[in-house]
Amino acid sequence: MNLIPRILAVAALLASPAAAEMKTMNGAGATFPYPIYSKWFDEYHKVKPELQINYQSIGSGGGIRQITERTVDFGATDGPMTEEQLMKVDSRILHVPTVLGAVVPAYNLKGVEDLKLSGAVLADIFLGKITRWTDPAIAKLNPGAALPDTAVTVVHRSDGSGTTYCWVDYLAKVSPEWKKKVGVATAVKWPVGLGGKGNEGVAGLVKLTPNALGYVELIYAKQNGIAYAAVLNKAGKFVKAGIPSVTAAAAGVKMPKDYRVSITDAAGEEAYPVSTFTWLLIYEKNSGDKGAVLKDFLRWMLKDGQGMAGALGYAPLPDSAKTMVAKTVETIK
Repeated sequence: MNLIPRILAVAALLASPAAAEMKTMNGAGATFPYPIYSKWFDEYHKVKPELQINYQSIGSGGGIRQITERTVDFGATDGPMTEEQLMKVDSRILHVPTVLGAVVPAYNLKGVEDLKLSGAVLADIFLGKITRWTDPAIAKLNPGAALPDTAVTVVHRSDGSGTTYCWVDYLAKVSPEWKKKVGVATAVKWPVGLGGKGNEGVAGLVKLTPNALGYVELIYAKQNGIAYAAVLNKAGKFVKAGIPSVTAAAAGVKMPKDYRVSITDAAGEEAYPVSTFTWLLIYEKNSGDKGAVLKDFLRWMLKDGQGMAGALGYAPLPDSAKTMVAKTVETIK
């Protein structure tokens, strides 16, 4: 009989609002890392069932806008915020690198399995100077390939995008004309092409459009069964995107204290030239216990989350970067 009061007390505790309360954190931004972030937030919820992390895959431009307007608890981008953008935020923003990935030239050409492209050719295609698949510049890189004598349908992002930033950052490094006429930003004025929203939208358009060429994060090409080209790197070698070639692109980088670094057109024979870090945008000072919650998640991301990157086509952070990031995480308030 003396157990009944105890049972009733436990039942009352379990039914109390405090015990049942679920804490929610909201983030938004880049589509590039969405597959790995979805995996991480799901796995972390198993570790911390009282915490639900929601993430909207709306593009890096949207993530930067929402973190600036304080409508989310964290943002995400594949294109670092500019000094001008950082000045608009009423708190210091930390760029926390999470994984590395690749942006690939995804194409839809019947009978062509191993397309090779150079940065100069890609720039000229997206500038509208090369308009047909049988153009001599493409044919020269692909001797013997059954290239169709058809127009190239260019597909690009219609929204502000870190994937775009990585892509045009690379094109600007290999094409002075691109740098002068179009430039580098998360959103640019495209000379030619069709626009798709998000990596999902571009992948969908390429898959459904014969003779199309677009750019997407590697995992979106793999998940949609879309072919993607090898790209001529700085060492003069054609390299396909993959974990080893993305890791090689980051091998020689000197990481700055604010982590805003470009690794496109990297040196090294095995380096894939359109590689990038992707970043979470975190307020250095947070209200309530949000800073502690974010800090705990980021510690888990560095320790356990990195091991999940490879299965989804991302490269984990180099050990030197993880050491730096771990120290930065501890500064979150």
